[in-house]
Amino acid sequence: MMKVTLTGEADTLNPLGSGAGAGVAAPKAHAPSRLADYVELTKPKIAVMALFTVGAGYLLAAGGNAEWRTLLHTLIGAGLVAAGGSALNQLFERRIDAKMRRTRKRPLPSGRLTPEEVAAVGAGLAGAGLAYLAATAGAAATVAAALTFIAYAFVYTPMKTWTVWNTVVGAVPGALPPVIGWYAAQGWSGGAEWEGAAALFAILFLWQLPHFLAIAWMYRADYAAGGLKMLPGSDPTGKLTAFAMVVTAAALLPLAVLVPLAGLGGWLFGVGAVLFALSFLRRTVEFALDRTDRKARRVLLSSLFYLPGVFALLMIDVLLVR
Repeated sequence: MMKVTLTGEADTLNPLGSGAGAGVAAPKAHAPSRLADYVELTKPKIAVMALFTVGAGYLLAAGGNAEWRTLLHTLIGAGLVAAGGSALNQLFERRIDAKMRRTRKRPLPSGRLTPEEVAAVGAGLAGAGLAYLAATAGAAATVAAALTFIAYAFVYTPMKTWTVWNTVVGAVPGALPPVIGWYAAQGWSGGAEWEGAAALFAILFLWQLPHFLAIAWMYRADYAAGGLKMLPGSDPTGKLTAFAMVVTAAALLPLAVLVPLAGLGGWLFGVGAVLFALSFLRRTVEFALDRTDRKARRVLLSSLFYLPGVFALLMIDVLLVR
């Protein structure tokens, strides 16, 4: 968390090519504003998906006793913690990002922000988020959020350069957001009904593995250039990657039964979860038969339908049908 010069890490952006008129200066591309750079640090698309599951966890745990003020406070606090974790992730990976085409224009490797200010922003956001949760959502939710933050920024992030198992480890903090919401609703007493929190964790944990393996396959050359240890990078034929995708997608099928047994959802969720899981599994099998970027992208798109679809069914079943 000290100021580091990034000279040599970032690519120089080429000016736009000159027009037909000789001697006329080419217009310069507009650099993102400082505010836009700060927003990019928070990885807003990922944050939105995480906060959706935080909210779902709270509503499922609270049921008819949901308090919208507590839900809002939980989303604000969890959002700040997630933003801080994403900023520190980019701080720690700035040299890696500078080597990859898909990330080299981020604020740090491009030199638009300094490591010192990103460290301050990341630590400030995470600290503010944890303090906010402690004041408004209770100790249990704060502890869950702190574990998520630590596991993501300080365990998963460095492991990405050590071992291909980083995807499995990273799925743990990725599956904790609904647990934050669950404990915001029930506090420490939620431990008496831990099965519901565990069911939500299991859905997200298993979903992430084929989801991220599909991404890792599509960007395997870029990840390898950055020095990241991803399974597709050490699996040139894609057979092992495909096997892992199929097995983890298939593991989502039993959850259609196990989640209701944990006290969440009923027949509506069960039927819908089977259909969503079969569609997801079909795409992974298609990738196994034809291991191309096109098929991997279909797995990715299918995963983006599965997660919101299953969580929406679960909330409809628990909050409306039952």
